[in-house]
This record gives sequence, structure tokens and C-alpha cells, in this order.
Amino acid sequence: MFKKNQVASNLTVWLLALGFVQSHPHHGAHPPASAPLNAILETSQLPLATSGQGDLTFRVAFTGTHLPPGAVSVLNSAHGGFAIDRREGQGQVYFALPGAGIIKISSDLQSTELLETSTPMKNANMHNTTIWYDQDGTPFLTFPGNSVGQVFTTTLDGQLIHTLPAPDSNNDFDHPTVNSYFGSGGKFAPTDVDYLNHRLYVATGYSTLDYVLTAAVGSTNPMNIQWGSLVFGGRGDRPGQLIKGHGITVSPNQRRIDVADRSVSEIDRFTPLGHYRSTWHLPLGSYPCDIDYHKDLAIVGCLHGPDRSKGAPIYLLKNGAVVSTIMPKEELGLENFQHIHNAVLHEVKGKLYIIAQAWNPGDFAILEQTSP
Repeated sequence: MFKKNQVASNLTVWLLALGFVQSHPHHGAHPPASAPLNAILETSQLPLATSGQGDLTFRVAFTGTHLPPGAVSVLNSAHGGFAIDRREGQGQVYFALPGAGIIKISSDLQSTELLETSTPMKNANMHNTTIWYDQDGTPFLTFPGNSVGQVFTTTLDGQLIHTLPAPDSNNDFDHPTVNSYFGSGGKFAPTDVDYLNHRLYVATGYSTLDYVLTAAVGSTNPMNIQWGSLVFGGRGDRPGQLIKGHGITVSPNQRRIDVADRSVSEIDRFTPLGHYRSTWHLPLGSYPCDIDYHKDLAIVGCLHGPDRSKGAPIYLLKNGAVVSTIMPKEELGLENFQHIHNAVLHEVKGKLYIIAQAWNPGDFAILEQTSP
């Protein structure tokens, strides 16, 4: 066991390496003017543990106290996911918490802001977040409201500009099962949404339907989104079917729609027209919630791990193979991360960061790569 002075010494070295404090021979250690006070205070209380393998090893940089007070107060209800504005010169991160609204994290991850959010969104659960751009480059955020059966689209400052209602008997989809389901009043509980070529793709894994639905974006000024006819997937265990299609992501080359099929530890890959192509298999029992991409890496946050006594893992993959496994609860001491609901990769000045959200209880953390 370390003595107290050893712990303090190790912590000072770590803070110096991160740039949160500077050494002054005659005046002790003082934070640089650019470092936020909450970051310095929080970092001084974080464990020094690391998790992962090789160059993809991470430590805790921020926990939930980094969020605005209005978000911290409802953090235990977190049940959503993140979107990163990856345009050149941007990098802001967005997500929502029920009871708080939309939260914006600065591109350098050092500050957070609670955006003014309309009541229908603020009081509902936004199960994930996506950012997309129209043909002129104008950005929009879209949120699947699983608790209210609606899909919301906003501007980057949180202004609600469109609400897509649940499908009903007036919609005509390209499969009789889907038409029958909504024609008879079946539950619509969207779990994720992404955008490609004037089309929203919506996962429905919180229902017995489990088809991926699509909606056509007719225009953005004014915003006009209507349910389209294309559907694919469907509940079942055959190739191209889903047991619980929880997360949905457009691949970086925009040639695939990847669906995290949570209950069977798979990432199923489809063409934009819904034709099944292949499957990435994750360690059995890992329950992937979603997948995100950054350069040649993919990241998957999992509801469970193969060994449930250790808490859930975050996997980093390259070419479909796991190259690093991060264990937030077992190895980083984040006790609330028994279940991980979403994780995304972000890069700041050549260093990778993982932004992650736990579920039941909800929690939040930002992990920092130990060496770029």
C-alpha cells in the first residue's frame, strides 16, 4: 500500500504531465490560467489506474461532476448516447438527459453547457443522438425519443424544428409485417437514428418489430421529414435479421448501415438499401449497444461483458478485430459502469478520448489515452 506522501507525489507528476499544474521553484505548483477550475479540482481526486492494451490504454480524465449542475442532478437516469461534430474546426459533442435537456461539450472537452431544450424533449428520454448535414452543410441534431415514440430534430443550439410521429395505418412500408404491426397500433420505441443521402435510418429494437425503418428528408428549410417505404431486418435469428437492433451507424465510407444486434453480440452490416452483407462477431455475452468510428478504429460500448462480475467492457476494434479492451468498473474504479450504454471516440491534439455513458444507474466519464 502506498503511503500518503507517495500518492501525493505520484499525483503531482501525473498532473504535471497533463498540464493541469506547472512547477515553480519558489512558488509551488499553480494551475495555468487556461485550465478550468472544476477540471483541476476533479482531476486531483481521480484514480491513477489505467485500462486497455498497448497504445490504446486509457485513464479517467473527467467524471459526471464535469457536467452542468442541471445535468448532474439527473445523471442517474442517463439512457442515451453521443454525437460528435467531426467537421474541420469543430469537434463539439452533444447528448441529452431526461429532465435536463441537450448538453454540449466543447471540442477540447474542457467545458460543458446545458442548452435550452423544448419541453417535449426535455421531459422525455432521448435514447441516442446523431448529427447530420444538408447539401449546403447546415448541421442538425436528431434524437430518437424512445419513451414517447417520436423522433426529434433540432438545430445545434437546441431549437426544436421537427417532430416525426410514430408510424400508423396511413403509412405504406415495403413489408406486410411492418404495415400490419403499425396498422394494429404496435408500439414505436426508436432506439437509434442515423442519416445518409436524404434518409433517416431508425432502429426499433425496443419492440417485437425490430425492423429498421427509414424516413425521407424532403427539405430542410422548412424541415420536412416523412416515413419512407424502405424497411429491412426484422425480428429473427437468420442472417440479416435482428434479435434486438439497438444501435445504428452509417459507416465512414457511407456505403454501409451497421446495426448493433445487442442480444447476440453482433454488428450486422447492410447496404444503404437494406441488403445484408456481413457480420462482425464480438466476444460472446458482450451485448453491444452501438458502434462508432474514428479513422481506422471502431468503438463499441457494451451493456454486459462475458464476465458480468467485472462490469461491462468498451471494445476498440481495427478491421473487425478487438485490439484493446477497456474495463471502466473493474480497472478504472468507475463503480456505476456495470452497464455501458454508449461510447464514442474523440481526438484532441493527436490524443484519443473515450466519452462514455453508463446505464442503471446512469453515469458519465471521459477517458484519456495515456500516450498518443
